[in-house]
Parts: sequence; structure tokens; C-alpha cells
Amino acid sequence: MTTSRSFVLICTVGIFCFISYNMVRMPALSLFAESLGAGPERIGLIVSVSTLTGVLLKLPSGALSDIYGRRFLLRIGVVAFGLPPFLYPFITSLDALTALRFLHGLATAIFAPSALATVAELYRERRGAALGTYTACTQSGSLLGPFLGGYLIHAAGFSTAFVTAGVFGCVAMVLFYSLHLDVSVPQRKEQGTAAVLSEMWKGFSVVAKNTKVLITSVTDAAKMIANGALMAFLPLYGVSAGLNPGEVGLLFTVQACTSFFSKPIMGRVSDRMGRQPLILLGLSICAGTFVCIPHVSMFPVLLLLSAGFGFGEAVVSSSSSALVADSSEFKTLGAGMGMQGTIMDIGHASGPLLAGLLIASLSYPMAFGVIAGVQLLAAGVFWVTMKRM
Repeated sequence: MTTSRSFVLICTVGIFCFISYNMVRMPALSLFAESLGAGPERIGLIVSVSTLTGVLLKLPSGALSDIYGRRFLLRIGVVAFGLPPFLYPFITSLDALTALRFLHGLATAIFAPSALATVAELYRERRGAALGTYTACTQSGSLLGPFLGGYLIHAAGFSTAFVTAGVFGCVAMVLFYSLHLDVSVPQRKEQGTAAVLSEMWKGFSVVAKNTKVLITSVTDAAKMIANGALMAFLPLYGVSAGLNPGEVGLLFTVQACTSFFSKPIMGRVSDRMGRQPLILLGLSICAGTFVCIPHVSMFPVLLLLSAGFGFGEAVVSSSSSALVADSSEFKTLGAGMGMQGTIMDIGHASGPLLAGLLIASLSYPMAFGVIAGVQLLAAGVFWVTMKRM
């Protein structure tokens, strides 16, 4: 399979995987948890727990892909996307839902670092554009998934939405297993657990000493704190403001649509203008739109703010992934992407938890204001650190 066909395959599989994942995640998960009796703090935990899987596994998953090859990890990842959605209709307790979310988190934890590293290997000279295009394709899952999920919940109930999500995941499995992804497989001279752990540790050590990778990943994590907070509590806020689940799903769709069309463009811009200025710009846009959301209840204005946040996300993501790839050695590219994914997931998991605590003790406007401040603080730290390097 040629490079272009391999790229099309990984992008197409990514689309179906993330449609499936986001049909479960937005707005279905928060509303489903609330229907089982969860309060704000427990909803924050349930939404964040799948991301905790990524915190634990993305870095070792990326490092293992450097040793065993990307295809091996991707095969496991697509299965983790396809099968868990069929279990949600059988969930009747919050503890079982929490456990299933942790299991479902294996999908992104295993698949994402290997997919990003694969794209970065396929297009070494045009990484910004290629990574922007790939992440735009996965973002299309956030475009279609919430809209389909919200509509199906409104029209037919939670079970229909979850089963449909499983069907999309199975399509991704069939596509990936029926077509051959053309990526290099590392030649391993040593065998055994000790040799594997030694190679993984070498990758960890190199990446952990890379200041550019770390500060870029932390900055990206600040954006993901806000993203996680929106994922958990925009559905609840929207319903309290008078929207139905289908309209709430459309808010996420507009956010993802803006990001989908902006990422490839901003990736090309970052190839020409540099990564750092765009990361600062994107974080500022995210913070400005995020802080305004709980102050309005009109559906058209919420759509506009969602679109603005999606554009800010696109500006940050298309540049940060490319900057991490630029700053990583080739032999530790998977570990670098895994490190970025791990730190991002820490932010993503923190967002729902932090927002849940703040909303329960303060209010939506104050909670969103605090989280917007975190994004601006991260932008300032990134600017100062990169200026000194």
C-alpha cells in the first residue's frame, strides 16, 4: 500500500472510531449518568475516568509501538473502540458505568499515540499539514458523533444511541483488519520482557528530558481541561437553559465542525509561520469563548461560542502535535506522542473533576472563569519558557 493510501486508511478508520466514541461521550454520557442519579461531582468522575486510562497507558503504549510497530498496537485499539458500546444498554448502576468507562478508555489510550506517530512517519517533511488533516478527520467524529447521539437519545432513547455507536466502531474494525497498513516494523534483535522494558525505559528517559515536548504537552493539557469541562457540563447547562439533547449535541457538532475545517489550514500555517505563536493565539481564543458560555442561554449565541472554542482548539492542536514531533528523535517518536497524550489526558481528566467540584460549591460562571484563567496562565508560562530556550 502506498503512503497516500496508508494515510487515507488511517484517517478513515479514525473517522469511524471517533464517531463511535463520541456518540457515547457527548452529550449521552452526562445525561445517562444523571438519569442514573449522579450529581455534579460524580458526573465529573464518570466523564473523566476513561481519560485516566490514557493517563496510565498512553506513554507505555507509544513506547511499545516504537518497539513492536504501530500496526500491532492499532489492531488492539480498534477492537477497544468497537466492542464496549454494546455493553452500555445493560448498565443500571453508577459503579458499573464508571468501570465500563475505564475499560472504554483503552481505545484512545492504545490507538491515539500509534496513529499520530504513524502519520508523522509517513509525512516527515509536511508533518504540520498531515497531522492537521489526520486530527481533523478524528475530529469529524466529534462533529457527527454528538449530533447523531443527541438526536437518537431525543428520538429513540439511550440504548439505540449506544448500539448505533457500536456499529460505527465495528465498521472501523472491519476496515482496518481487511486492509494492509504500510508502516515499517522495527527489527528487534533482543527478545524477552527485560529487553522490552529496557527499550521502553530508554524512550521514556529521552522524552522526559525534552523540555520542548514537556512544556508543549502541558500547554495542550490546559486546553484539554476546558475541553473536558465542556464535555461533562455543557449538556447539563444546555438542558437547564431550555435546550433539548439534540440541540446540545448540535453545539458539540458546531464546535467539531469548526475544528475539522480549521485544523488542516492551521497546520499549513504552522508549517510556514512557526508553531509557538499559533499555540498562544489558540489558547487565548479558547479562554475567551469558554468564559462567556455560562453567561448566555440563547441557542444561536451558544452556537457561535462553541464554534469559536472549536477554532481555538484547532489552532492549538495542529501546532502542538507538530511541535512535539519536531522536537522528538525519530526512534522515540512514539514515546514522544505518548508523552503528549498522557499529559493531555491528565488535563482532560482534570477538567470534569475540577468543574464538578467548582460548580457544586460555586456556580457555572465562576467555575468557567477559573478554568479560563488556567488556560491564560498556561499560555504565559509557555511563552516565557520557549523564549528562554
